[in-house]
Amino acid sequence: MLQKYLLPLSFILFLVLNVHSASAQNKELAVVAYYSGSPDNLEKYEIEKLTHIIFCFGHLKGNELNIGRGATMIEKMVALKKRNPKLKVLVSLGGWGGCATCSDVFSTKEGRMEFARSVKKIQEQYGTDGIDLDWEYPVVVGYPGHGRSPEDKNNFTQLVKALRNTLPKHSLITFAAGGYSAYIDSAIAWKDVMKIVDFVNVMSYDLVNGYSTVTGHHTALYSSDPTMESTDRGVNMLLKNGVPPGKIVIGAAFYGRIWKDVPDVNHGLYQSGVFFHGENYQHFEKMLEPGSGFTEYWDSVVKAPYAYNAATKQFMTYDNKHSIRLKTQYAIDRKLKGIMFWELGGDDYSDGLLDEIWKVKEASERK
Repeated sequence: MLQKYLLPLSFILFLVLNVHSASAQNKELAVVAYYSGSPDNLEKYEIEKLTHIIFCFGHLKGNELNIGRGATMIEKMVALKKRNPKLKVLVSLGGWGGCATCSDVFSTKEGRMEFARSVKKIQEQYGTDGIDLDWEYPVVVGYPGHGRSPEDKNNFTQLVKALRNTLPKHSLITFAAGGYSAYIDSAIAWKDVMKIVDFVNVMSYDLVNGYSTVTGHHTALYSSDPTMESTDRGVNMLLKNGVPPGKIVIGAAFYGRIWKDVPDVNHGLYQSGVFFHGENYQHFEKMLEPGSGFTEYWDSVVKAPYAYNAATKQFMTYDNKHSIRLKTQYAIDRKLKGIMFWELGGDDYSDGLLDEIWKVKEASERK
């Protein structure tokens, strides 16, 4: 009688152990880096602290994905797996200003299939792990002059289906999504798309963009009023649209945005101004050092820093180490897939913003 139940019991034990292992694996926070910097500098970063790295950007050439002069970069990214065997390498399509013909190409089955086959070819040639779609944007207004159509919403769904049916079984399919209300409301058929893709990279930055004539927090964690765009607002909207929390990756900014001609009222926050330029995190220390003219402030409601220079009337909005720690902990507490950032090339080689993400992740995993 005992012998009769030995096999079933051992099988049950096998299942329990494997479910536990899978569960533990799923709890690991994804740390996703976009990178568009120099191939020569890539190896200087702490690659061991990443789970995914994304090449930026491939573009459409006809109906196919074309990496241009990116072969060297992609080869170096794949070679980094020697340092970090768990690292996943994806090739991204598009970017801001990089999807001029996406609406047209992806409007036909032929265009979608030809694109999918070209992605498979690149993946097999270079040993990458998948594709990240950075189409900015389906349906809603994106880069000036780029085509868009109400049909983009369904065509995007058909595109991810074509990719899933064409690529090798374990290929990753992700996409970058606008973190603001108009995109979340209109651009994507969330329930259909999220069944197919592995996760969505929410661009919860540039929420006050370079076209804005009023300053604000471009990458706030929380909203100070019901109409303010923020990471938390975007996440809650996605959840209401049926997106599983385990497929949401929130975005952090490894750069700041600066406005000029900003009046000295409320330290420049929520005032009129003219967008001036962006600045990478690696330059913040010098820009904000004592004597620079900038004074740093902390918004305790939205959990984000900002700075104002009364002499030059310049206002700056950005992420810093404190806000990055809070965003990372937010992703953990909300049981999200992870945190991503634009972009690794803006960080210090060590003891930068990536390191802050890693510290929070490590502390959480030790609990």
